[in-house]
Formats: sequence, C-alpha cells, structure tokens
Amino acid sequence: MLQPVKFMKAWRFALLLVVLCAATVSTARDLPELADLVDRSAAAVVNVSSEQLRPRAKSDARDPMQDWFRRFMPKHPQIPRDGEEGDSMGSGFIVSADGYILTNAHVVEDADEIVVRLTDKREFRARLIGADRRSDVAVIKIDATGLPKVPIGDPGKLRVGDWVVAIGSPFGFDHTVTAGIVSAKGRSLPDESLVPFIQTDVAINPGNSGGPLFNLKGEVVGINSQIYSETGGFMGLSFAIPIDVAMDVHNQLRSSGKVTRGRIGVVIQEVTKDVADSFALKAPQGALVSEVEKGGPADKAGVAIGDVILRFDGKPVNASSDLPRIVSGTRPGARSSMQVWRKGAIRDVALVVDEFAEESPTPKKPQSKRVEPVGSNRLGLVVGPLTSEQKRHFKSDGGVAIKDAKGLAARAQLQGGDLIVSATRKGLPVEFRNVEQFNRFAAAVERGESVSLLVKRGDTQSFVSLRVPDLP
Repeated sequence: MLQPVKFMKAWRFALLLVVLCAATVSTARDLPELADLVDRSAAAVVNVSSEQLRPRAKSDARDPMQDWFRRFMPKHPQIPRDGEEGDSMGSGFIVSADGYILTNAHVVEDADEIVVRLTDKREFRARLIGADRRSDVAVIKIDATGLPKVPIGDPGKLRVGDWVVAIGSPFGFDHTVTAGIVSAKGRSLPDESLVPFIQTDVAINPGNSGGPLFNLKGEVVGINSQIYSETGGFMGLSFAIPIDVAMDVHNQLRSSGKVTRGRIGVVIQEVTKDVADSFALKAPQGALVSEVEKGGPADKAGVAIGDVILRFDGKPVNASSDLPRIVSGTRPGARSSMQVWRKGAIRDVALVVDEFAEESPTPKKPQSKRVEPVGSNRLGLVVGPLTSEQKRHFKSDGGVAIKDAKGLAARAQLQGGDLIVSATRKGLPVEFRNVEQFNRFAAAVERGESVSLLVKRGDTQSFVSLRVPDLP
C-alpha cells in the first residue's frame, strides 16, 4: 500500500516542477530583449564634453557634481577653484550622417570648446549650431560623413508602462545602458511650461543629460534631460523631452538659427474644482484668463478676463499647462480658433497668433482652504473704497480695497491693500463699483458655494476662489 502513495507524491512533485518551469519561461519571455537594440543603436550615441574658462573665485574645493546641480538643482552654488576651467559632461546622439547631433542646451551652455567622442574612440571638435534654453535642446555639428544615425520615433504612441532604454555617459562611463518603463506622459515641471515631459524610472545620472531615450523598436522617443533628486543622484524620477518637440527645435535652429513660437497675450491660471463651481463649469478643465495684454492677439479678438479657454485649434485644453504648449507650437501669423467658456456658455473666438516674447510669469495664486470664516461676512473680508493713492497705483476708479482679511479670506492669503475688481458666482461675473455692492454680493453667498474673486496685487492680478463651508 505504500508504493502507490509514494508514486502519487512523486507524480505531483513532477507536475508542480513542470508548472513552475513553464511559469518561469513565460515570465522570461515577457521581459524585453535589449541586446539587439543596443547593438543597432549604440554607435549613434556620443559623449559630449564642454569646457569654459570661468572667472576667478575664492574657494577651497570643487564639487564634481556642480554642473549637474546647476541644471537639476538650480539653487546649488557653483564653486570653481581660482582661475580653474569649468567643464561639463553629457551625452548626445547623431541625427544625420553628415554630423548633426542633438544634446541638451545646458550641456553646452557658455562653452568655449565642445568635444564629441564616438564609440570608435574618434574625437571631434564640434561647433554650436544653436541652442534653445526654453526647451533645453541644442544642435551641434562635427565635420564627418557616413556616420550612423538614430531612427526617430513617435512619442505620441508611447503608453504608460511601455519599456524604454537610455544610453549615455553617466559619470563619464561611456555608452552605459539602463532600462525602465514610462511612468507618466505630458508631465509639467516648474518653470518648464513649454515641454510635456516623458517621466520614466530609467536610471539617469550626471552625464546622461542629452542622451537618447529609445523605445523597444530602437527609435528615439525622447532626450534625457532632468531628474528629481535630493542628492544629485538617481532617485527613480527621470524626465525626457519628447523627440517631436526636440526635432522641431532642431529643424528651426538649422534653418534659421533661432526658434520662433506663437503667443496670444494672456496670463492664465489653473481651473480648480472651486473655480469650476464658481464659473458653472461641469468639470475642472481649461485655462482661466486672469489678464489680457492690451493690443495683443487675444485682446483684439475680444477675449476677456474670466474667460476659460477650453480648446485651441481643435486641441483640448485639459489643464492650464496645455495651453502654452499648444500656442507656442503654432507659427506666428497663423489664424487660429479658440473655444472659450463665458457667462455659462461656449463661444468661438478667432485670432491671429503673434510671435512669442518674454512675458511676465503667471502670478502664483493663493491656495483656497475650507475653513470657517470670521469677519463681517461669510467670506471673512472687510472692504472699503479706494484711497487716492490706490486709485493712482491701480489706475482704476472701480473695485473695492481689502481693509482686513480674516478666516476664509486670510487662509486664502488675501491681505489688506489688495484690490477686488470683480467676482464670478454661478458662472456670472459681477463688477464692483462700491462697498455696498460688494457687501450685498457677499451676503448672498450661500454655504457650500464657491465664488472666484478677481484680485489685483502690485502689478499682477489673478482669480482667488473661496468656498464657504457647508456647516454654520
């Protein structure tokens, strides 16, 4: 009787072993094969180093991570030795057989000499064709022919979770290969409103800057540009410039030596849930116009403060950060159409796009917080008429001046001296001409309701949303 039992146990063990082996093979097959991709693509990836003679400065030591911190941690000071040459290391990739190379602008910024080293150990002095700081893309050229070049892919086809590969020179180790997945797309970074970054978990370190990001077809889909780091080293968050953005810059730099972008002359801010409620929008989407440049394209087209831009040239504006990217990609002089939300209805606006110029940064709007107000009304605001000095400063006879801000208003960072020009409630704007009018408006605001105040402070203005708590 013992033999059958032993036989059954052995049979079950063998079956389990087969299942485990099959699962292991299946898992292995699910992982990407990268060796062939690297064999095909590595020859077109180059090491880029630049040198700059820095001014003399007193210091005891030089941090080898200085150039990395300058880009990725801008507040970190640079401390070169007295009279020492500063250098920067990075990567790049060949986009044409006659020697045109793409890299990051910060890799070659202010360089007196740029050296490119190929996989076959040949070195070339490169000349700078052009650099665009706004996109952090630069084009350099070496005198060579018959060079291997990378194929260009479509970053629009990337999906979150797709495998991607980086090749570069981290810490000077040429042609290092790292791999990971796409973590997010269209990511906005501080002070980088014109680039919809590809976020990955690919290991990127000092020296990878300017190197290519490949899809599994061996096509370049991005330029590795930035990381989020508290140490200067890789922490799992890497950001790449989509290659279509980079190639547009490349083409313009090669043809004209500069990059032109469109502009429409508005200052915008994000549409939060509270803003959407006060403007009677079904969902928090679009870009809220807080200022319109006089005489600019938007002004000429009749765009007004308080309009919410929902679409531009047929492209949806899901977040306020979408609009600068879409507009900047429009050629100056082009006739474009916009869809805006105004007073509870959608309207179509046609305008002619102007050429991009330095614009004032979007004012940082105070954050709304739900707290119980304390003050003369549910908004926690005490207002009064404008003084003569305020009328001169704001160049306005309308509106009311904040004398005191408590509770809800104070938590929203409103303060004495601010000018309230108007308010939007249930999608309808109201301009204030006197204190009594504002107090009547404030008294009518119901619990649980959101209102958006158009506030001027200094030389800027923005909408500040206040939501009155539900409970008394």
